[in-house]
Amino acid sequence: MLPSDKTKIDRITFILYTFLVLGGLLMLYVVERPPEGYTQDFAGMLGTLVGKQLVWLILSLVAWFAINMFIERSLWVIGAYPIYAFTLLLLILVLIFGKEINNARSWFSLAGFTFQPGELAKFGTALAMAAYLSQWTGKMDRLSTIGPGLMIWAFPAALIVLQPDPGSALVFVSFFIVMYREGLPPLLLLFGIFTVVMFLLGILQSPAILTGALLGVLLIVMSFFVPRRFRWWVSGSVLVVALASYLFSQGVGWPILLGLGLCYLITAAYHLLRRNGRMVLISTAALVWGGLVTLLANFAFYNIFRPHQRDRIDAWLRPEGMSEQGALFNIIQSKLAIAGGGFSGKGLYEGTMTKYDYVPAQETDFIFSVVGEAEGFMGSFAVILGFLALLWRISVLAERQSRTFARAYAYGVAGIILIHMLVNIGMTMGLMPVIGIPLPFMSKGGSSLLSFTLMIAVLLKLDRHRKEV
Repeated sequence: MLPSDKTKIDRITFILYTFLVLGGLLMLYVVERPPEGYTQDFAGMLGTLVGKQLVWLILSLVAWFAINMFIERSLWVIGAYPIYAFTLLLLILVLIFGKEINNARSWFSLAGFTFQPGELAKFGTALAMAAYLSQWTGKMDRLSTIGPGLMIWAFPAALIVLQPDPGSALVFVSFFIVMYREGLPPLLLLFGIFTVVMFLLGILQSPAILTGALLGVLLIVMSFFVPRRFRWWVSGSVLVVALASYLFSQGVGWPILLGLGLCYLITAAYHLLRRNGRMVLISTAALVWGGLVTLLANFAFYNIFRPHQRDRIDAWLRPEGMSEQGALFNIIQSKLAIAGGGFSGKGLYEGTMTKYDYVPAQETDFIFSVVGEAEGFMGSFAVILGFLALLWRISVLAERQSRTFARAYAYGVAGIILIHMLVNIGMTMGLMPVIGIPLPFMSKGGSSLLSFTLMIAVLLKLDRHRKEV
């Protein structure tokens, strides 16, 4: 066994972490600062947004220090499943004893502080996925190995949906990145992307229209793989689909759907005669699954989603005709704040949208709009660059690990941060739905800060032992 250097941590990662955390504290200070400035003493400041976040930061750094100085690396490997089980227990308990905030029972409340176990569950799931993926050296190319991996992150995601907090549950899909790195076939990754796309389309259109569109697309794709005279097949398929689209626009429904289905069966039968059964199998599976997903998405949107959740999705996917004082209000105000910052920003205390609280939830979901107004394009670019640099550095740390556990864990952390960053920043610009997930290290929220700090601290602990075999 080669000795590990226990005196050094990766400085680049630590510097990037510090930059983002301090930037978040500064933005929280700006959000809550009265026009005349703070007048409280130090004890009074502890009751402000910045004060509470600072307390959580101190607790997080204490945990970081303990992880790197007193807790052995092997404990995270041995304790991965127990930690995961503990976080699942917290998710179950919060459904029973949790405090309801914003129509979701997602928090424990004690002595004025709240804690969201869903944030800690991301850390526990990253450990459990790493432990599971380190149990073998082969690829994830069988259902017997893929299924348990999916269940590890699907179970906590399902518990979080029950709170209900589907936005936080969405983050767990990032574990597809880990599975793909450890050998998940690309076809299954495409299957996951296909499922997400069909789900979103199922909200926008009726299942019948989408099934017809999917039939048309598959008909054209299958025509390209006909061994003889494929140009005639492709041309004929394009004409059929074009005619079907026109008739659909004229109100002709089920007859056209049946006609497309008949054309699909003829093309599939020809492929079977040419012993191209794999093409037929994949296409038919895509057709059946796509139709089922669109049907479930349409049903869930109109019968399961709550009104405020439907409004948020409508504000993202079909904002035309919606009231600017309704679900669009947050997005419009956020865009105005970011645009108002211009190139260099209005200054830390000069942003009117921030100072007069025109942007709702600007200390949590819309913290990036504060950055945009105060620091402008340059400050926004610096924050985005900081996150991208952190993701790049984590990938570097992942690829230099000698153990599968450490590599898989690192990619798990990277995936979680990536989804949080894309969704949070995207929703402040109207590019993503407002689903209420924080910007890592920067948004107000002690449980989020603690969870992300634990992720980074454990990653750097594992990295310090990377030379051990």
